Amino acid sequence: MAKYLISFPSAAMVVSGAELAAAGQDAHAVIEAAKAAGVYVFGGGIDEGVPPVRVSASGAAVEGGYPWAPPITGGFTVLEVPTREEALSWAVRMAAACRCDQELRVFGSDAQSVTTEEPRDESRP
Repeated sequence: MAKYLISFPSAAMVVSGAELAAAGQDAHAVIEAAKAAGVYVFGGGIDEGVPPVRVSASGAAVEGGYPWAPPITGGFTVLEVPTREEALSWAVRMAAACRCDQELRVFGSDAQSVTTEEPRDESRP
């Protein structure tokens, strides 16, 4: 199965104050449905009040992102699903909930980056 990123930049979400609370509730409902379906990996939003830090290969750290790139803002969700069609289906649900277009991207596969978790023994505390 592949992992997919569903995301939007902050500027894409043009929702009135009254509608913002409903959009948040609807987005959370989609997340809960993804959790119930066992496809939710993680998600959240970029805290735009905390500036990024760019770290060089030498270890030097400078406040701010790449000066030539647009800032990364907004919200995102990562899902793991068997097909692109299923990922598109979830993106449609998220777009409707957030009241704005969503971008769908697939993560490339890298065997070194894959983690495996030991099955939990439910009989042990």
